Amino acid sequence: MKQISPNELHQLIQSDSGNLFLLDVREKWEFDIARLEQSINIPMSQIPSALNELDEEQTIICICHHGIRSMHVCNYLMQAGFDNVINLTGGIDKWSSDVDPNVSKY
Repeated sequence: MKQISPNELHQLIQSDSGNLFLLDVREKWEFDIARLEQSINIPMSQIPSALNELDEEQTIICICHHGIRSMHVCNYLMQAGFDNVINLTGGIDKWSSDVDPNVSKY
């Protein structure tokens, strides 16, 4: 499974041509507390029923609180035939520490 650090993701977002899909798999209440501006929230439990909403051509970056749930979603998506999925190591918590301290910690 591919992994990306918060700093690497930040650089990728800055240089991306629009092919990134930031998939936040946390619960809505978590997403409401802290999120990356460009991210879309589909909680982990809803991923199986939301597969048709995902574009296999995009690079899907999976995000959660610390990187564990998102890792499981990456594995699930790869088993479902998605090739270009990447896990954000350390999750939104590490993003807040390393990239944007304005993103709330919880």
